[in-house]
Amino acid sequence: MVTIETELTSITIDPLTPTIGAEISGIDLAVPLSNRQQIEMHQALLDWKVLFFRDQDITTGQQVAFAQHFGELEYFPFTDLVHVHADYPELVMVHHGPDLPGTENTWHHDVTWRLEPSLGSVLRMTDVPATGGDTLFADMAAAYDGLPTDIKEEIDGAVARHDFELFRNVLRFKGASDAEIASYEARYPNPHHPVVRTHPETGQRSLFVNAAWTREIVGIDPARSERLLDLLYQQAKHPEYQCRFRWEPNCIAFWDNRACQHYAVSDYFPNERMGERASIAGDVPYFDPDQPVTRSHGESPVRGAIVGEIAKQAAAYRSAVG
Repeated sequence: MVTIETELTSITIDPLTPTIGAEISGIDLAVPLSNRQQIEMHQALLDWKVLFFRDQDITTGQQVAFAQHFGELEYFPFTDLVHVHADYPELVMVHHGPDLPGTENTWHHDVTWRLEPSLGSVLRMTDVPATGGDTLFADMAAAYDGLPTDIKEEIDGAVARHDFELFRNVLRFKGASDAEIASYEARYPNPHHPVVRTHPETGQRSLFVNAAWTREIVGIDPARSERLLDLLYQQAKHPEYQCRFRWEPNCIAFWDNRACQHYAVSDYFPNERMGERASIAGDVPYFDPDQPVTRSHGESPVRGAIVGEIAKQAAAYRSAVG
């Protein structure tokens, strides 16, 4: 636990794990951040990849104002598939219940079908089930670090194609015309992102492929691509790279979409789970082997059976592709 003295209050940072997730207390997000508080929150986000705030009884406008401290907010384009806030159209409404069960229970980065995926998101939950509905976050820099050297050498500099295929399928199911779908495809043509992304602020390398939106690694045999992606997708599933947050009303999560994936557990049917999410516009991902690492947690603390399990997964991949 770390306490940071600011000009107005003491902010406490309480890490959930050695590398990802920290609860922040001693700050009222109903009050605009001072310049120093903004700097401290930004640094904490870079260090811990996802920040959690409890007991923040704030308005939608105050949530938007907090998110805007960290960049311009982006608008979600598939408004036929999600609800957006009537007064703040940049906010996506999260609402699951007996008629609309949660479906975000797969590991993913957000909107990697954009040329410039989100920098991060600020999610405020207003109504949550008494039990269930947790969200897990995975440190994809730790996941990259844990890979065998030869796998890192294969994926460093590789490029993958991403696509909004899942949304396209739902649009077709809902009766969207070919022309309507073509208009989305023209706005969001399949971007090619690095398989390993260099964080623009910390220099850390992290895995930047996900089962929701990545479709293939470009320039290699399709069967090899499929097996290699499956190996990389498995890395988010190791508990040593994860933190888990149990929601309560008026809790907020602020995550760095460049550095972590998340998974919303859908185990609360038929109860309701409601919230509002603001997403901060990002930049074009890149891989730079020469960019220095300026912030990290040092040597990995992970030991034990996971090391052998990852080696076994890598060996299975090598055996399959020859």
